[in-house]
Amino acid sequence: MPLPASIPLSEPFYDRRELDRVAEALTGRTAGDGPFCRRVEGRLAAQLGVRVLLTTSCTHALELALLALGLTEGQEVVLPSFTFVSTANAVLRAGARPVLADIEEQTLGLDPSDAETRVTPRTAALLPVHYAGIAAPMDGLLDLAGRHGLRVVEDAAQGIGAAFHGRPLGSLGDAGCLSFHETKNLSCGEGGALAIRDEALALRAEVIREKGTNRSAFLRGEVDKYTWVAEGSSYVLSDVLAALLDAQLDKQSEIEAARARIAARYREALSPWARAHGVRFGGEPPGRTPNHHIFYMLLPEAAAQRRCLAALHARGIGASFHYVPLHSSPFGQAAGLCRGQFPVTERVASTLVRLPIHPRLSDAEVGRVVDAVHQSLD
Repeated sequence: MPLPASIPLSEPFYDRRELDRVAEALTGRTAGDGPFCRRVEGRLAAQLGVRVLLTTSCTHALELALLALGLTEGQEVVLPSFTFVSTANAVLRAGARPVLADIEEQTLGLDPSDAETRVTPRTAALLPVHYAGIAAPMDGLLDLAGRHGLRVVEDAAQGIGAAFHGRPLGSLGDAGCLSFHETKNLSCGEGGALAIRDEALALRAEVIREKGTNRSAFLRGEVDKYTWVAEGSSYVLSDVLAALLDAQLDKQSEIEAARARIAARYREALSPWARAHGVRFGGEPPGRTPNHHIFYMLLPEAAAQRRCLAALHARGIGASFHYVPLHSSPFGQAAGLCRGQFPVTERVASTLVRLPIHPRLSDAEVGRVVDAVHQSLD
């Protein structure tokens, strides 16, 4: 177990603005779907160009999307093995079966060619993940979905502020799911959002989110009382957390600019070292507008990854690997989700190193990270 890092991998960017906004929320309603929730949903809808519902997490947004789409037992959803467990758990919670596929080299997103080999008559949807705030190959995935009549739900947990050919991530498919966890670019501690283009689908999601009631319609004055109208659960975000997120949205451009500066400095300072050691940085393929959520390096082999991480941890740098591929996880294997080959996923998982990137990093700390990386493979 590494020692606590003196330079953390990520850290939320809070200050007096969040405190003031939360204090304001505490003087009014603190439950879900309150004034701050409505305000933040409107701000996100304006940014994404689609209807937005705040949720308690991106995990719940994924569940809500699949439930609203009406997935049933026996249906399948194709998703990358290189992702967080929530992507697959949401499929299971909706009663369907996750089908794992490989990723492609440029974006570390779901590979359309490999995904197509996993499509069967039972496939109902694709669930691409936008890794590191870089759009997955959505042109190929949307084409695949169109040819096979599949729904597309974007796991855009890392995607706020990023775009694909000018269109915000989360707005490209039938539904998109965002995260505002404390590790994300914009944070309220724990929170998420569901973005939906189709109004009928959004209304179904709204009912499911509010315990299966039409309470949201009641709060808008559309009905004189609310009641149980469908099966549902509780996915509403507290207005206190929405107030925190409202302040974060005020700072979005400031946060994005700081992250971009750090990423640019890493690239410039580490490029000669990377060329000398056969290291590749995460790319920014054409048509993508990044949000610099993650700065990662791909080392030449697994042994180099282990050496690099050990050296950085020894110097107090909060560097990290990323996902254990779902197909190789204990539950994934027990559930029979390890069918097929995943060569890119396995190579990436065994060689990827993430470096600290967040607005609180000082120039001196970035310099410490650069120096530590330069010495990490000596």
